[in-house]
Amino acid sequence: MGYSSATAFFLLLVVIPLSTAILDSHYYDKSCPQAEHIIAETIRNASLHDPKVPARLLRMFFHDCFVRGCDASILVDSTPGNKAEKDGPPNISIRSFYVIEEAKDKLEKACPRTVSCADIIAVAARDVVTQSGGPKWEVLKGRKDGKISKASETKSNLPAPTFNITQLIQSFAKRGLEIKDLVALSGGHTLGFSHCSSFESRLHKFTSKLDIDPTLNSAFSESLRKSCPKHRNSSAGQFLDTTSSKFDNDYYKQIVAGKGVFGSDQSLLKDYRTKWIVESFAREEKFFFKEFAASMVKLGNVGVKSNADGEVRLKCNVVNH
Repeated sequence: MGYSSATAFFLLLVVIPLSTAILDSHYYDKSCPQAEHIIAETIRNASLHDPKVPARLLRMFFHDCFVRGCDASILVDSTPGNKAEKDGPPNISIRSFYVIEEAKDKLEKACPRTVSCADIIAVAARDVVTQSGGPKWEVLKGRKDGKISKASETKSNLPAPTFNITQLIQSFAKRGLEIKDLVALSGGHTLGFSHCSSFESRLHKFTSKLDIDPTLNSAFSESLRKSCPKHRNSSAGQFLDTTSSKFDNDYYKQIVAGKGVFGSDQSLLKDYRTKWIVESFAREEKFFFKEFAASMVKLGNVGVKSNADGEVRLKCNVVNH
């Protein structure tokens, strides 16, 4: 995602099918009944110490599932012989990998060799949404952790924030995800922040004839230009909606007002296939919450590993030997 700290998420340009592995919301009921409580408490404590944690963990789930499916390959450390996903350009700013590691350490003490890192990420993504005021859903569990992680599969396969609606729809379709899923999952940006580099092309020399993207609200574009001058510090950027620590439908209200930060966000309003969904979510938060939860369950089933091609890592940052 070249998306800085944005909770942005899009899908690979290669096909990762929805999994045939059988996932179950009660998977750990007998083997580790305290698993979800341990994860939730770890997430809550980390978020209190660092308010950027929720956006980063939600983004982590998206980026993990987009590359090789939901298999925790994003958590693996690089080695002298392999640069791993977490060190790929789109993932460098996620930084909150330690939160998943902390949850894993606690789970290994409570139920050794039982809970996969991939399941921890999926549960954590739900928890940061719920704890930020968003919907709750039953997370299906039983994923196994992947054994391969390559940085080269991140930047080239994660669509840019400059993508148009046709490119976005095609990317999602290759994952078995529909147009409704595209619009609903884009709502994860409600917790997002982005550095200027992800959207500055809309503010300076947009085309040979236009300096600024004409789909931007004029007052908002001036505000962005002040936040992102041509000569700026690297930490400069913009929250993706006006209530950045609260999970709500403000992201869609901003798009309707011409204040979508990414070109890909604003493109959702320019196509008849997505425009009505954006407007519906902007009007009715409960409808957005319902569809977001359903799409998160669907996303969490993309490319899931089974016992045949995965494992339960003992430490999330290292593949078992």
